[in-house]
Amino acid sequence: MNRPASPIAQRGVALAVVLILLLVMSLLALASIRGTLLKERMSGNMLDRSLAFQATEAALREGEALAASKPALPSSGCANGLCAKPLAADPPRWQAAGFWGDGSGNWRETTVTIGTLTAKPRYIVELLDDNIPAKGSCTTSIDVSPEASCQGSERRYRITARSLAQDRAEVMLQSIYAVP
Repeated sequence: MNRPASPIAQRGVALAVVLILLLVMSLLALASIRGTLLKERMSGNMLDRSLAFQATEAALREGEALAASKPALPSSGCANGLCAKPLAADPPRWQAAGFWGDGSGNWRETTVTIGTLTAKPRYIVELLDDNIPAKGSCTTSIDVSPEASCQGSERRYRITARSLAQDRAEVMLQSIYAVP
């Protein structure tokens, strides 16, 4: 006849099995928490970028309204958000180091409130050309020479808007705006 194992021998095995199960459950809980935190960070970043995009788009529209008024532009460079016609050989102004920096005087700043948050995007309006034939003003002939008859002209502006807060998403948008 076989005798059952003594209770003392069983206690040690049960303890080891319970400890291994507890370790596995703890690892699963940690993995689940880590995944949840990552998803929360990703959704926070997406919200931040969306708000920055909306603020930048509002600044872009404000710049277009300024361009529609045909403002007086400086003879060269940029001042208070208005920029003279760039030279063809010059690199884009908005990419220059320090262009968007505080105290540069190149840009205009606007305040945009989205829900309970406030953003301060910056923008510039630069003249691209002031003597472009208006859409549909040229005769419908095949003649595309400079002597072709076109009536009227319009100005073309490039509006560049940028939103950036410290340690937040950066968004930059541009539009080409025609003013008859």
